[in-house]
Amino acid sequence: MAFTVIWYGKTGIVAKTPFDAEKAARDHAMTTFAARKAEDGVVAVEVRKDDGSVVFSKAG
Repeated sequence: MAFTVIWYGKTGIVAKTPFDAEKAARDHAMTTFAARKAEDGVVAVEVRKDDGSVVFSKAG
């Protein structure tokens, strides 16, 4: 099953990054959130399955 990390800014989606494993996607989202927030103005991140269901989210 594929997973997608979706980065959101104030005006919508900033970037999408595909991953093969949920753990890899979740770890990437958690470890890079602070840097993306400072550099890109990211306000939230989600990890979604290919069926669209959210398995992880973080805002701040």
